[in-house]
Amino acid sequence: MIFLTALPLFWIMISASRGGHWGAWMPSSISAFEGTCVSIPCRFDFPDELRPAVVHGVWYFNSPYPKNYPPVVFKSRTQVVHESFQGRSRLLGDLGLRNCTLLLSNLSPELGGKYYFRGDLGGYNQYTFSEHSVLDIINTPSIVVPPEVVAGTEVEVSCMVPDNCPELHPELSWLGHEGLGEPAVLGRLREDEGTWVQVSLLHFVPTREANGHRLGCQASFPNTSLQFEGYASLNVKCEPGGGPGAGRGPGRGRGLRRGPLTPGAPPPLPADPPVIVEVNSSVEAIEGSHVSLLCGADSNPPPLLTWMRDGAVLQEAVAESLSLELDEVTPAEDGVYACLAENAYGQDNRTVELSVMYAPWKPTVNGTVVAVEGETVSILCSTQSNPDPIITIFKEKQILATVIYESELQLELPAVTPEDDGEYWCVAENQYGQRATAFNLSVEFAPVILLESHCAAARDTVQCLCVVKANPEPTVAFELPSRNVTVNETEREFVYSERSGLLLSSILTLRGQAQAPPRVICTSRNLYGTKSLELPFQGAHRLMWAKIGPVGAVVAFAILIAIVCYITQTRRKKNVTESPSFSAGDTPPVLFSSDFRISGAPEKYESERRLGSERRLLGLRGEPPELDLSYSHSDLGKRPTKDSYTLTEELAEYAEIRVK
Repeated sequence: MIFLTALPLFWIMISASRGGHWGAWMPSSISAFEGTCVSIPCRFDFPDELRPAVVHGVWYFNSPYPKNYPPVVFKSRTQVVHESFQGRSRLLGDLGLRNCTLLLSNLSPELGGKYYFRGDLGGYNQYTFSEHSVLDIINTPSIVVPPEVVAGTEVEVSCMVPDNCPELHPELSWLGHEGLGEPAVLGRLREDEGTWVQVSLLHFVPTREANGHRLGCQASFPNTSLQFEGYASLNVKCEPGGGPGAGRGPGRGRGLRRGPLTPGAPPPLPADPPVIVEVNSSVEAIEGSHVSLLCGADSNPPPLLTWMRDGAVLQEAVAESLSLELDEVTPAEDGVYACLAENAYGQDNRTVELSVMYAPWKPTVNGTVVAVEGETVSILCSTQSNPDPIITIFKEKQILATVIYESELQLELPAVTPEDDGEYWCVAENQYGQRATAFNLSVEFAPVILLESHCAAARDTVQCLCVVKANPEPTVAFELPSRNVTVNETEREFVYSERSGLLLSSILTLRGQAQAPPRVICTSRNLYGTKSLELPFQGAHRLMWAKIGPVGAVVAFAILIAIVCYITQTRRKKNVTESPSFSAGDTPPVLFSSDFRISGAPEKYESERRLGSERRLLGLRGEPPELDLSYSHSDLGKRPTKDSYTLTEELAEYAEIRVK
């Protein structure tokens, strides 16, 4: 029996899941009684190199794609869920340990369906796993009766109910088993995919009188009013050698194929229309993988099975089962496939949806865009993928616009400026890959002369730089109004130009400018306008020194010092002459005076006096003239007395030495 497996395959897969890739493991189907709860075991994995600080997750109902706005069952970030799951969903697992086990309580029929888990590691590291679990809400136990019950031969009848609710565990009891035997409860067992069942077995030896006996099984939950019952009727056949008519169960003799009976031949089998009993549920496959779609039917005679898509027959055969093999599936094979079973007594059909998962195609944009400054620009980037991608538009590594799970993104620039000119990238990505496309936006505008434009002079050369930003490329001309001359960039002898992106740099060189440099006006124009600017001279206060040179600078500096010295000496003499300490007519005391003459040598002393004055004017040192003094007389008697009305300047003492 499958539920007695000692080491379930599901948990073997879990123990080997740490492979460093995106993947999830959960039971493909699970069941629970209405009004109880269910725990859906789930584990997931992601690439080890991601190492997120926090791991979040989302459970979706019936659709894995957020673009379809499926009901949110559980969301760890916001705790906001669909109204159908409010107060009913809770995460039992620890997402940090890659456990996404979900608990659903107070189950009702509308909660039956597919459940998908989505891992959220932050940023673009989000992944919706194609693996999902189908929840079946039941209200009757399952009674399994052997396909053949023969009178006098011991049989085993089992009652199985799901036991996947950690808060409520069922208890089983048999109904109508009196006289058949005592039941044996086998207990709680785990199935291959990690789900749990409660099983009770009933062993007995049927008799001919037990044919048509109604046997029941009841599942009840302690401390609740929940009880669920299921019934099965026994179809007991006669033991070998039984009398005629023995073992005829209810309903026998209906729907038999008519035909001649051969003595000793077995009775004819009933004729039945086909019923499809086996078919794939919705299939998700990665592009390039192999897909097998299986369809099986039960009928008599055997049916004609046909696989179809969009009305076209893909494969057909008369058989009980038919498999459609698709090698290296492509997005073109995505769609709905139909299995049709038919015979002379009727037909049946089922559909299967195949979803091919693939990376985004290379995004397409509406070409290279050209716009005039101030216009509105709309750029559309579109792609195709399954699931839909995250699309982002970048410029110089800065995100300008992004959408999540959409096939196209539109970027609106309401009034473009020159700063919007440049290269842009449109990037589309999902969990299966990433593709990108570059495109350019060219903004055309009138010339703008930048502030770094200027002129500079060095010795007898003047250079002028004019930097212009414009699109399309402008023309540049230099005007010298004082000389009535215009020089444009075609005159290579005087002008050198270089373009880098939207910038055009032109340099005008003038040589032999010994006099003051001329005024220079830079003019730039393109089809959107004209701009002019008189170029300022950079460091104009240094032009004079550049003209006179270093020797002239030294001479001018010496002359300046001599002038300062002369003015200082003149002021000192003036102070002595106009001093108020001496009255008019008095002979002021003199301590020293160079204004003297010695008889017999007037020319000698006069020339020496003039030579000393000239040396002092130029700031040069010279030997003072030798004075032949006959005598000296100091009269310091006229010393003023300081009182409260006497100024400090009037307290100066003077003396005069005369040569006789």
